[in-house]
Amino acid sequence: MVRRILLVLLCFSLCGLAQSKRPFTFEDMMQLKRVGEPTVSPDSRWVGFSAVDVNLEENTRKTHLWIVPLGGGEARRLTPATGAGEDRIRFAPDGKRILFEANRDGATQIWVQDFDSSTGALTGEPRKVTAISTEASGGTWSPDGNSILFVSSVYPDCKDDACNQQRDEERAKSKVKASVFTELMFRHWNHYFDGKYSHLFIVSADGVARDLTPGAHDVPPFSLGGQDQYSFSPDGKEVAYTSNLDEVQAISTNSDIFIVPTAGGEPKKITTNPGSDSTPLYSPDGKYIAYRAQLRGGYESDRFCLMLYERATGKIIDAAPNFNRWVDSMAWSPDSKTIYFTAENEGEAPIYQFNVGAQNPWPQELVAGFNDSPTPTADGKTLVFDRMSVAAPNEIYSAPLRFPQCRIAVPANSYSVLGCLLSQAQPVTRLNDAVLSQVQMQPLESFWFDGAAKEKVQGFLVKPPNFDARKKYPVKYLIHGGPQGAWGDDWSYRWNPELFAANGYVIVAINFHGSTGYGQNFIDAINGDWGGAPFQDLMLGLDYAEKTYPFIDKNRECALGASYGGYAINWIEGHTTRFNCLVSHDGMFNTESAWGTTEELWFNEWEFKGLPWTNREMYRKWSPHLSAANFKTPLLVVHGQLDYRLDVSEGFQLFTTLQRMKVPSKMLYFPDEGHWVLKPQNSRLWYQTVNGWVDEWTKPAK
Repeated sequence: MVRRILLVLLCFSLCGLAQSKRPFTFEDMMQLKRVGEPTVSPDSRWVGFSAVDVNLEENTRKTHLWIVPLGGGEARRLTPATGAGEDRIRFAPDGKRILFEANRDGATQIWVQDFDSSTGALTGEPRKVTAISTEASGGTWSPDGNSILFVSSVYPDCKDDACNQQRDEERAKSKVKASVFTELMFRHWNHYFDGKYSHLFIVSADGVARDLTPGAHDVPPFSLGGQDQYSFSPDGKEVAYTSNLDEVQAISTNSDIFIVPTAGGEPKKITTNPGSDSTPLYSPDGKYIAYRAQLRGGYESDRFCLMLYERATGKIIDAAPNFNRWVDSMAWSPDSKTIYFTAENEGEAPIYQFNVGAQNPWPQELVAGFNDSPTPTADGKTLVFDRMSVAAPNEIYSAPLRFPQCRIAVPANSYSVLGCLLSQAQPVTRLNDAVLSQVQMQPLESFWFDGAAKEKVQGFLVKPPNFDARKKYPVKYLIHGGPQGAWGDDWSYRWNPELFAANGYVIVAINFHGSTGYGQNFIDAINGDWGGAPFQDLMLGLDYAEKTYPFIDKNRECALGASYGGYAINWIEGHTTRFNCLVSHDGMFNTESAWGTTEELWFNEWEFKGLPWTNREMYRKWSPHLSAANFKTPLLVVHGQLDYRLDVSEGFQLFTTLQRMKVPSKMLYFPDEGHWVLKPQNSRLWYQTVNGWVDEWTKPAK
């Protein structure tokens, strides 16, 4: 009886604590610090990282450098909170200096400042290492600390910086802003081609910068994030980098790995794979270059394999040929015996360890959760990384690399292992605890159901704050982009499930055929079948949720999606009337016009298996605009003028069609945003408009 009373009291206490916390708001989200990738000092005492501060009133985002003791203690700013900000901290090999990039005099350059490891503080005055008119970023120390590698975009026919500066000044002063294009990829992502290419430069202690990769090609290629596409060899005599030299960039994913002497000379291509080879990373002993490869050319969503280039022989080894997940960020152990990497798996991104030279080349899960940027300390005892969840943004974590394991055999070829075989992560930073402690967050709940072709498909659910199982709640049904992407236990500032749930909604999301984290066959299933199996999965998943969770009000449901998710919304508009409303953000509406207005043609040509005039049937089969006669559901269209991935004309066509069909509709247009809405006040308007639209059409029936 006493135990029962204590349990009841405990329940009342916890329930009261939950009730005392308020729902998450957009303003709360803007107060959160956006923690960047960790870097560890050579003596394994400190972790440096960047953190973004958002000022909603000023409509700005500013990055500053932070430091935290790895052994425990409070994180603090390493650089002042004032000024233009700094990013990308890197410790010198001797641990006595750091480099960073900052715009302190009108242009972003590489700076160096002395660092005192005994106190974890900067000393002396910062020194500007580069002074190139085309700006500098991506700084990396050479192994001896005497040189720095960096990236700058330059005119390929200019022989010196004076030429680049003169060319830029002439363009800025010219009254004519017209451009002449002679080849494809004349615009990309959110900008037009200006005649410049990114090149790798090396700058020595004397301040003289040399271009290591001259020519009309990008080094490194365009990337939306991730690891560096270049690195120094352990002896500092060589640099490996990624570049794509194919003639027509718009139809090629064939990037390759090249090596070039740091003293200068002709680059040497070391890969021959028709797909993408990228992210070269030397082993500390200099024996290998590890990199990621996609084996099929023209397919940006092929499996990312872990490859090893043996430098002495030139032999290329597929390190884990049967590991059917995408290898993401990776790092070598100090003794060169192990590679640590992250890979998505069923809604998480665990850290795996791969033993180089092992007879059974199967990576073993090491750290559970949704993680990124694994970084071992120089002493080989600890792994540092960043971690997020649906309820909390990135923070820095650590996990021991030497720990007791349970006495049980490791399951063969398993993507997940028992918890007692895993290293247990501990937080190193807690920058966002003050905000998160005041708001009520709900965990991500997983469910599985029989999807298309009776294959198992995973879905997720997030409940609203102050959830009461006796009540009925409306649904926001989220559809992810990609389409080769996935929902999982991770954080998003642009499509935040907790913020969507905060005003009294149940969030349901499905990882339909085409989603990552379930093997390459599951990913490939969407090729040429955009409105087929994925649409079936979406409908069956919602059917399952409605039947399984009695608190879902199936009469008040709205579906929302962006990119491929926007396409799926447009397809849903013409193929079902089960939703009260729809939200289509940057979605493809007309597959043929989308081919002609995009920049990365390889994507459309792979997904629809050819060109519009060679496979017109496929393009038209899956084009939402041809089902316009069936449009009935109220729909909000969102699109940005600077979106060159899916041109704004797709949104205009959709809105025009809805208006002519007299379907209740509205369009939110951003003249200053691309595929993503990034400016703080634009983001606020986006959430207000989207949530307001859903509220309008899911009000309880009178």
